[in-house]
Amino acid sequence: MKKVAVFGNTGGGKSTLSKRLSEIIGLPLHVLDKIKYQSGGIEIAQDDYKRTHEKILVTDRWIIDGFGCMETLWLRLNEADSLVYVDLPLYVHFWWVTKRLITGYFKPPAGWPSNSPILKSSINSYRVLWLCHKYLTPKYREYIEQAQSTKSVYHIRSTEQITQFFKLIDAGHQL
Repeated sequence: MKKVAVFGNTGGGKSTLSKRLSEIIGLPLHVLDKIKYQSGGIEIAQDDYKRTHEKILVTDRWIIDGFGCMETLWLRLNEADSLVYVDLPLYVHFWWVTKRLITGYFKPPAGWPSNSPILKSSINSYRVLWLCHKYLTPKYREYIEQAQSTKSVYHIRSTEQITQFFKLIDAGHQL
């Protein structure tokens, strides 16, 4: 694992997973929401985001967490040697977005830029949940099916598999 893309629907725990993975294997973590948005949730210029993304891709070690945009998504997945696809049941994503909304008023969500508007961002997450499930999830599943012959693929389909993933990584890292 040298170049790891962590991706999937909103509210799946990607940021928490990415942070822990970075701590275990020592790769630098790049959270796309923190690159794409400034403090307060203000989106940066698309060209600036794409330039920053490209600078990360050409380095030889990284974990990139998140979506970004369609154009950079596929570039990132192609460049990665390891894919971690968080594909939990839709109701889990929905519940975790709701939990993030509630707890976000007390503690900023992991992986979000400072002072992000919790309510506005959560409403957007609810909208994205269904759109991603309907349009991107089938493409993600097809992509990882094809990528298994050339990349390390971790398709996480349940909360139990998150725990199993870390046990596997911990065991492999200690060898």
